Amino acid sequence: MTTPTRTTGTERELLETMLDRARADLVDTVRGLSESDARRRLVPSLTTPIALIKHAAFAERMWFQRTLGQLADADCDGPLWAHGGFCVGEEETVAEVIAEFERASARARSVAAGIALDETRRHPRVGLVSLRWIYLAMTAEFARHAGHGDILREQIGAEGGAAATRAPRERPDSQG
Repeated sequence: MTTPTRTTGTERELLETMLDRARADLVDTVRGLSESDARRRLVPSLTTPIALIKHAAFAERMWFQRTLGQLADADCDGPLWAHGGFCVGEEETVAEVIAEFERASARARSVAAGIALDETRRHPRVGLVSLRWIYLAMTAEFARHAGHGDILREQIGAEGGAAATRAPRERPDSQG
């Protein structure tokens, strides 16, 4: 995934660009980590670098496939877990979990493509939501988790983990 750099355009183009940017930032927090570093639990919760990506795949399926696309659970491209997708199988690799997230993101784009921003769907816990709201909520969710991933990566680096720091990305619209 490449980091989008669009700063002008229609509302939809900007919402999609910012969501793609948050997706890319989140994936960048785990790229380059060893399999063991990606699984290191540095906080009491299930939050690990790889688990953040796994959870994001779950969120893509829940909001875009299940809620927006109104697909049955069996028609979604992966499971919708009670634990929010934070559990990563021992056999799953970082590359596989990133690929799962990227597939879910691609399907989310496909589901959303033909739907107007103001079109609404009912979510079982949140209630009535528009596509616009889903774009904003997912951008905030993934940006928040990218921040979590950055902090975890810093902690891994402080403990001597391999490849724990990532190079900052050039951002034309960065304000600091």
